[in-house]
Amino acid sequence: MKAVVFRKDKGLVYEDVPDYRLAQDEVLVKVANTGFCGSDHSLVSGGLLPEGYILGHEISAVVVEKGANASGPAVGTRVCIRPTYCGHCANCLSGKQHLCRVQRRTAGIGDLPGGFAEYVKVYPQMLIPIPAGVDSRNAALAETFASALHAIHCTRNHTGSALVMGGGPIGLAAVRILKILGYGPIVLFEPVKAKREIAFLYGADHAFDPREKEVDQQVLALVPGGFQKTFECSGVKANIDRAIQLAADDGDVCIVSMIFTPLEISAPFLLNLKEIRLTASISNTHQENIQCLNWMAEGKLDARPLISDTEPLERLPAVYLERIDTGLAVKVLLRIGEEF
Repeated sequence: MKAVVFRKDKGLVYEDVPDYRLAQDEVLVKVANTGFCGSDHSLVSGGLLPEGYILGHEISAVVVEKGANASGPAVGTRVCIRPTYCGHCANCLSGKQHLCRVQRRTAGIGDLPGGFAEYVKVYPQMLIPIPAGVDSRNAALAETFASALHAIHCTRNHTGSALVMGGGPIGLAAVRILKILGYGPIVLFEPVKAKREIAFLYGADHAFDPREKEVDQQVLALVPGGFQKTFECSGVKANIDRAIQLAADDGDVCIVSMIFTPLEISAPFLLNLKEIRLTASISNTHQENIQCLNWMAEGKLDARPLISDTEPLERLPAVYLERIDTGLAVKVLLRIGEEF
């Protein structure tokens, strides 16, 4: 089959790889669409991958073959793919199955090959059926929205004012879900005008270029006392300080982006004086994906405005260099098999 693999001396390469052979407990799915995630870019640019690894975890697909003992959805079922979990450890029993350390198997961002390929071999527990009325492009990006929903769940359970820092796919997804959940006013900080326009389409009340002079004073005039919830989705380390400065008393600041180098908080005493809750999020749960798929089926969520580039799989190595690594793309979605 055809796939895009990581080669340490070349980066991403489109090539032939061996067809999968199923074990008795495995399932083979034929990929329709796979999205390119920011974490994929971090892994490629950092060279943090084993030789020959196949990335891609934002997948919509169809079940085409099952091992003799494999349970789960029938052949022909349209599915998304999420990690496995044991169901018995402390994390699983507390509702945090995405943090399972016992039996977590992950396609495209862990130990199993991913969706930058014509087929993916997975376990039945990893499959989430796609509801009627949800197309393959939306379904592939349900995970993006689920990551935003999970970040919101990592904060305390109240509505009110919300600031999203960074208008990448997860930041924009957060804007849309905050709107669905009744937050307001919702403010986005994003330097790229096209992304601010998507934010307004998704329900943002205000969107600012964070580089503008006195923009912090402008937003505090809109939200006297500061924001009840702030989501840092840009990866800009200085935004942590900025979020603390803009947070309301008893506010929440959630770090959604992955920051790999040390950072300093210049005024840590504000965490005390305001009783700010500083937290973070990672990944998402099966149930959060199901919720986002259901919102898509109901017409409340539409991922397609995020898609700036739709390309065949063989174009991915070039698109990575031309559009992804340069920061020009919002979301690249690959057409790999038959879309639905």
